[in-house]
Amino acid sequence: MQVIVGAGSVGTIIAGRLAAAGEPVKLVSRSGGGPVHPLIERVSADASDAAALRRVAAGASVIYNCVNPQYYAWETDWPPINRALIGAAAANDAVLAITGNLYGYGHGPFGPDRPMTEDTPLAATSRKGRVRVAMWREALAAGIRTFEARASDYISPTSSIIEMALPSLRAGRTAWLPGALDTPHSYTYIGDVAQTLITLAGDERAWGKAWHVPSPPPMTGRSLLHTVARVGGLPAPRLRSYPLPAVWAAGLFDKFAKEFREVRYQHVKPFVLDSSRVTATFGLTHTPVDEAVQAVLGSAPSGSMASGGRVPSKSTSE
Repeated sequence: MQVIVGAGSVGTIIAGRLAAAGEPVKLVSRSGGGPVHPLIERVSADASDAAALRRVAAGASVIYNCVNPQYYAWETDWPPINRALIGAAAANDAVLAITGNLYGYGHGPFGPDRPMTEDTPLAATSRKGRVRVAMWREALAAGIRTFEARASDYISPTSSIIEMALPSLRAGRTAWLPGALDTPHSYTYIGDVAQTLITLAGDERAWGKAWHVPSPPPMTGRSLLHTVARVGGLPAPRLRSYPLPAVWAAGLFDKFAKEFREVRYQHVKPFVLDSSRVTATFGLTHTPVDEAVQAVLGSAPSGSMASGGRVPSKSTSE
């Protein structure tokens, strides 16, 4: 039995793929929601409650960390969740599979000024980045079997540039975005995040290390959204980037925009992920971009993505 904590986009995909392969799954979230399948048991629990999580995870062979607190609450909410997940893995001798990101690399001479590899130093320059570095080091120090699968910004129906732009694209309006539109940037399909976590959880070569999720060659935000329009049969998009003063001013009224200020560096100069190591070691490759976009559009009901250009929260359902 495998336990997935977090019923957001990645956790839901993992649950569906494991169940389709005949693997019993517990999908844990505050709401107890998720896909309906005979092999998926949906459980309501607080991921920060260590005792409750140990009980829920009893007998688990793998525990997937697919939860993410609200973007503005990482410093307060992540530490107890991380400790609870580590404790549940230790109590059950389970592999802890961590959904990671690139915040820990920071920026400057050791960060995204060059393509990021798994050997790039963890020199976080943001509060959120330091939280993620501390989480990873705490998991490594716990003596459990664990690994982290790090991805860049998602090709996803939620918490993504697609979520921000799609309502305007569908309405034929100009889509306003907070980052540069013509700077090379790595994007990672959520289905590839899920598959990497599933594959590495069962391969001891992965444990004790961080891995980059297979991602296509870097593209610009403009090129990705033109692909979205083409694949979705939408008009050619009209795109504009908010000037820095507007992004800064938005942070006075919007807590998501306020948090975006410190990681804006990821969106104004090249932000490139090198995922060649996971391909060479495990044979995993990225999903073609057109196929990924088609899957995302197929899972985004019309009218469900109405962020209106606001900076996405980058949080998944707990």
